Amino acid sequence: MTTTVHPVPDPHYIAPAPIPEGIKKVPGLLRWETTPREDAFARAAALTKESYTYDEVYGQFVTVHQYIDAPPKAVYDYLTDIRNLNEYTYSTRDFAPTDIPGLYQGRDTLFDDQTKIFMRIDSDPDALTIDMRCAWDQGEELWMNYLHRIVPAETVLGKPGSVVIWTNCRHRHYDANPHPELAPPERPWVGDTWHLFFAGHQLEADNLKKILEHRYPARAA
Repeated sequence: MTTTVHPVPDPHYIAPAPIPEGIKKVPGLLRWETTPREDAFARAAALTKESYTYDEVYGQFVTVHQYIDAPPKAVYDYLTDIRNLNEYTYSTRDFAPTDIPGLYQGRDTLFDDQTKIFMRIDSDPDALTIDMRCAWDQGEELWMNYLHRIVPAETVLGKPGSVVIWTNCRHRHYDANPHPELAPPERPWVGDTWHLFFAGHQLEADNLKKILEHRYPARAA
């Protein structure tokens, strides 16, 4: 007499869900339903190195972060006041309104004191986002974008204060000046310094931290 053994179902087993129709034809997706976790960990490990080149980390996007011991609202108010660029940035100065509402013109002294820089600030007080849209030499196409997000540190670090996340994207115009006829003679182009963007903006974020913690300490809020 043959005894049939029926395996006991694992009460913790969860059958893979069917692949959603919307992604069935998308090749190369890494999903738990189709890729064993051992393979997924192996692929992640293959992408992990002890060191990376600058271009591998910052080739297309540069992001700096800073914790500031000041209330998020104070940080937001400071960053949305264009006059404060005179204080915490290394080289942008003297912004003043133009004839176009919301558009300001200032100077960027990075290479030449006569370099015009135009800027508009788009911000959202509820989301605590500040997008600084600017360009050298002309104000019609504001292609240099500095994207800021302020996060309450209580939420992400469990302590008072703010976390500032500041990102710049490598627009194609960083590779070549779209308006060379407007540039001062023999002035280098802003994109020539892309390899210094992380360090330069981190130093400016450090300035921001020092100024705000001096003026608006969170512990006094």
